[in-house]
Amino acid sequence: MARQVQLFLIRHGETVDNVAQLYAGSRDSMLTNHGYQQAIRLGSHFSSLGHSFTHLFSSHLQRAAKTAGLIREAQAKRDTNGSQQKVPDVVELSCLMEQDFGFYEGKKFYERPADGKLSGKDNHRQAHKDSEGFVDIESKASLARRADAFLDGHLLPLVNSPTGPSDLVVGIVSHGIMLSSLWKRILLRLPEKSVKLAPGLAASGPVTLEHLGGWSNTGFLELRMSRSVPVPLAPAPSATTDEISPEVAPLILIAPPRSEESSNSEAVSTEDPKVVTRTLLQAPTTSGLRKLDSDWSTVILTINGKEHLKNLKRTGGGVGSSRHDASQKNIDSFFKRRKVE
Repeated sequence: MARQVQLFLIRHGETVDNVAQLYAGSRDSMLTNHGYQQAIRLGSHFSSLGHSFTHLFSSHLQRAAKTAGLIREAQAKRDTNGSQQKVPDVVELSCLMEQDFGFYEGKKFYERPADGKLSGKDNHRQAHKDSEGFVDIESKASLARRADAFLDGHLLPLVNSPTGPSDLVVGIVSHGIMLSSLWKRILLRLPEKSVKLAPGLAASGPVTLEHLGGWSNTGFLELRMSRSVPVPLAPAPSATTDEISPEVAPLILIAPPRSEESSNSEAVSTEDPKVVTRTLLQAPTTSGLRKLDSDWSTVILTINGKEHLKNLKRTGGGVGSSRHDASQKNIDSFFKRRKVE
């Protein structure tokens, strides 16, 4: 059967530590009132566009889990009017948490020194790396391993399932640095010359696939992945993915995953502004990855989507930047109570 996967990589709403400009990776920083409103807006936005998530994953940290929960809540409210589709629970996973900043957790962002040779963080690291109790920042290799664990353990089995629904809508709510790593690891699984930009994005000029830009709070990357040929029950292994018969299964396990972080860079073709081609200059780690078959194609529909934040203003008096308290009353609940009375 043909299969289509709509995939959203979503950053959590604004947090107390974001406002205070503190390093927060493994710290369980809370959403601000403004961040809570951002997440509500995002859920309403997805709901208004008719997106019905079949699967929702999030980091186990509350800023991501709460954001994912509000997306789910918006879908549940919309589907109360006779819809038979089950609203998925949010699956919270520690492998999707942010990069652990080690020694820097909870500390202020460090400004770049006047000489500009090192970042503020790197400069501070050089000064303290030999101090007693110093814990270094989690490595890019570790981030890549966690991203691969999620892809191999959760996302790819869904895409590859011969018995699952033909159309999947998957939301992954995580953190800025982790999302960047996750996107790079997804990119390694996609067939070469298979990624296109939506026309509106292509008009903005050449794009470097590995670095699509950052994620704003509740900003999202939207992908549409399609496979139009039948999915067989049994895979046919192959040593290469360059020329694969369309009869084989969409995922091929060639070798056990490697733990090293890929240092591959990619050349981006600009001959056709609508098509982004990947040419791996070196590919020592791709032989160990489960890859999508060559008849899959991907369209990047949205990069750092934040249309839902248009005209959203922060509540004044410091209220918007304060941590969100679920017991707080909002103006909507006030009017609902008045109607009942």
